[in-house]
Amino acid sequence: MAINIVLVEPEIPQNTGNIARTCALTYSSLHLVKPLGFSVEDKYLKRAGLDYWPLVDIHYYENFQELVNKYNNKTFYFATTKAEKFYTDVKYEDDCFIVFGRETKGLPDYILQKYQDRTIKIPMRKDLGRSLNLANSVNIILFEALRQLNFPNLG
Repeated sequence: MAINIVLVEPEIPQNTGNIARTCALTYSSLHLVKPLGFSVEDKYLKRAGLDYWPLVDIHYYENFQELVNKYNNKTFYFATTKAEKFYTDVKYEDDCFIVFGRETKGLPDYILQKYQDRTIKIPMRKDLGRSLNLANSVNIILFEALRQLNFPNLG
């Protein structure tokens, strides 16, 4: 049993490093869609991930379509502030993919338009025009998915 976390064009190495740690500690796979806003050799990325990197099941893709083509029979959810449904309104499945966009712009419009029926959001204030940190958002949604699956292999 596993959950797949997808970061589309992440920009901040510390966020990706923190997400990698979470993935390592939850048996979740991390999928990174290029272009990345940093080098995978980045010292901040390595520092944020500490010594968890050997434990991370990590995959790289040249573009989002490459990922979709590889896993076209899997269920995808797309985290965005533009969604109607809350992240708690869906039933997560084993081996599903939860997709997150760039820290500064979120998911590209072409993805949101194509998968509008699969978008989810974390409830938060709308009057500020701001959103939660990417690593925090991943943790919130990932742990809801794991909770629904009864925290597989975790104790």
